[in-house]
Amino acid sequence: MGVRELGLPERLPTAEGLPERVTIWEVGPRDGLQNESAVVRVEVKLEFLDRLARAGLTTVEATSFVRPEWVPQLADAETLLERLAPHPGVRYPVLVPNRRGLERALAAGVGHIAVFASATETFARRNLNSGLDEQFAMFEPVVAKARAEGLDVRGYLSMCFGDPWEGPVPPAQVVRAGRRLLDLGCTQLSLGDTVGVATAGSVEALLDAFAAEGVDPGALAVHFHDTYGQALANTLAALRRGVRTVDSSAGGLGGCPYAESATGNLATEDLVWMLDGLGVRHGVDLDALVEASVWMADRLGRPSPSRVVRALAG
Repeated sequence: MGVRELGLPERLPTAEGLPERVTIWEVGPRDGLQNESAVVRVEVKLEFLDRLARAGLTTVEATSFVRPEWVPQLADAETLLERLAPHPGVRYPVLVPNRRGLERALAAGVGHIAVFASATETFARRNLNSGLDEQFAMFEPVVAKARAEGLDVRGYLSMCFGDPWEGPVPPAQVVRAGRRLLDLGCTQLSLGDTVGVATAGSVEALLDAFAAEGVDPGALAVHFHDTYGQALANTLAALRRGVRTVDSSAGGLGGCPYAESATGNLATEDLVWMLDGLGVRHGVDLDALVEASVWMADRLGRPSPSRVVRALAG
């Protein structure tokens, strides 16, 4: 059953204390598909990207220029971008791990990149083969070169709430790491709950810590995993603190290949359902999005974990 058949109101007034509009940063084609055990054919990825854009998503993270032996699921990055037919008004950011990744991205003509840092020492070494402080020296020339070439640069910061090796992560530690990415020239900072341990209270505490250091919430995004079923509550807490960009993954695809305790990302459909109920605009056609996720789930051979997808497609 689709949204229209349910007879829901077209537009509710925006709930008090929330932004009128939120940007949904769709990560399914990159963060979702990189975790698949089998490689997804490039033709399927291209169709998925097209369906997501036609559903109204305006930021769709397309792929990653990591070394193919690290993430073989995204080894077709150049081929994907060469064959991609961009939709007008849609951005297709790519993740780059280092200077070599940036060179590949520039050669492919991308206009928006993201770098991926850690808020903890252990995860930096496991994910980047670099220490907590050393990683910023690695990113500095990447961000500087990208900005000089006119690219927008997003900084992902992982393990912002808890690390499976180090335990709870102090907000002050996260703020220091996040400020370093912003000071390097990142135009946006996405705060990642990589293993899904955040609660609404810890989200509020971290965002208050950033605000105390003079960081505008408009420069921040949030990236929640639903390991303990808290992703939507955490998102609402972030919106009430002024965050206006939320990462999510169509159908709830994804996790983290370097943190085994990480389960799927916040499902974009679940996010859209909540935003609609709060009167927050986002520009996405939920029925079309559900169709895209059901289509991809069929290609992957398993049902979507998104509750909204299951409810509307059932």
